[in-house]
Amino acid sequence: MHAPPPDAPILFFDSGLGGLTVLGPTRALLPTAPIVYAADYAGLPYGKKSNEELAARVPALLGRLVERYQPRLAVIACNTASTIALSHVRAALDVPIVGTVPAIKPAAEMTKTGVIGVLGTEATVRQPYVDDLSARFARDKTVLRHGSPGLVTGAEAKLRGESVDPAVIARAVAGLRDQPGGDAIDVIVLACTHFPLLHDELQAAVGPGVRLIDGAEGIARRVAHLTDGQRWPETATPGIAVFTRSEDRPPPSLAALAPYGIGAIETI
Repeated sequence: MHAPPPDAPILFFDSGLGGLTVLGPTRALLPTAPIVYAADYAGLPYGKKSNEELAARVPALLGRLVERYQPRLAVIACNTASTIALSHVRAALDVPIVGTVPAIKPAAEMTKTGVIGVLGTEATVRQPYVDDLSARFARDKTVLRHGSPGLVTGAEAKLRGESVDPAVIARAVAGLRDQPGGDAIDVIVLACTHFPLLHDELQAAVGPGVRLIDGAEGIARRVAHLTDGQRWPETATPGIAVFTRSEDRPPPSLAALAPYGIGAIETI
């Protein structure tokens, strides 16, 4: 495989804006990397879709994006899309793909009580992939899961500058705490890239005795490792955000995306 040109971007893909929580740490490690951030607003929320639908939709859409933007590497910055479609995408595309997995392994190493909570979308928490991670890394722990579509909506609203309904946060936390053994949870895995956008609200709801973790830093390190030795531009240029066209969901303002290094918005 030929070395990519310096202006070949890193492509970040998510159903919405959650993948910005992965883009942030990656830009910190690779500050001049050209960025294309793609959000499938026409398909949001992924957590409500069937496995079959996502296994067909995600590779097809990523194929269009790869053809259009010629990235050196693509990050599926979405737990739901990764747990369902990652193998399909890798089979279909000739570009390195980095997926997103729930941070169950570090949570198992961190817990003192032996009880871990996993907050994700409904699609992610029902995946056999999560069973496998729990069996491999948390066999002697109790792993409680809860799917919260409301947190995805809340995170999108927060980035648009709207207030987050406290009841949504309370329901998500209660979904874990009200399960048998839930009062002993001391680590919660944020198994959806949208959820760290609500870190402060969730932390306030669970209290100081519970740690919240996600996989964004690990993904950023993986991207840096896979692109080690490649050439980058000398200076950073503003990235592009691409949104699939949705009748009822316009793209956010450029001001909301500017802190993540985005300087232009396109729709496809």
